[in-house]
Amino acid sequence: MRWLLALLTCLALPVEAEEVVLGLSRDQISISTDFDGSEILIFGAIKRETPINAEPLQVIVTVAGPSVPVDVRRKSRVAGIWVNTLSVEVDRAPSFYAIATSAAWSESISHVEDLRHRVSIPQAIRSVGAPMEIADSQSFTEALIRIRERNDLYQLNEASVNLREQTLFDTSITLPANLTEGTYPTRIFLTRGGAVVSKLETEIEVRKVGLERWLFTLSRQQPLVYGLLSLAIAAIAGWGASTLFRIIRQQ
Repeated sequence: MRWLLALLTCLALPVEAEEVVLGLSRDQISISTDFDGSEILIFGAIKRETPINAEPLQVIVTVAGPSVPVDVRRKSRVAGIWVNTLSVEVDRAPSFYAIATSAAWSESISHVEDLRHRVSIPQAIRSVGAPMEIADSQSFTEALIRIRERNDLYQLNEASVNLREQTLFDTSITLPANLTEGTYPTRIFLTRGGAVVSKLETEIEVRKVGLERWLFTLSRQQPLVYGLLSLAIAAIAGWGASTLFRIIRQQ
């Protein structure tokens, strides 16, 4: 009887007719003193157990940086001076978030599926509560998105995924110079008619190396030594600039 129930349970489970086989040009990014950004090529294929469906597939690729709380402040003019008057703490916001799609966003995924999988930029940000005196807390999240979009930290690249014969796909994600160290979750969604039919997740590691790594580790493990070293470097730089200026004036 047990084996019959197990067989019926397996038959009741949905079989994924299509799934992603993924590749990355690089799965690790090294940040050094001369790092000025990078580019990741994401490519793959769609493995099928059934013939190609008449309704076309769409591909969505997301790459997210580490998520941390962010204080968003609003400036107001008080007595002729611009000062911070209100602030909202966004509970969790990715330091970097890029989306690439094979079609226009509206054709790639439905609103319901976006809510379920948290694919879009607003859905990737979590802001639960705000002070009672702030009625428009959503505007603080929108301001955070605008600021990070201007700095290329948040990207929506529509129709940038090349999908060939409904089987092979590739796209490139541009990573800016001011990356945060950590693990970058990467997701690939296959959608049809706005619904997610398959999903695959992997990770990209971003790590500081060389002098950047040494300074980062020193600042975390020995903050006093790091502070004294910073003061010493600043003093030496100031003395050098002063000496150079004095020599120039004497000539």
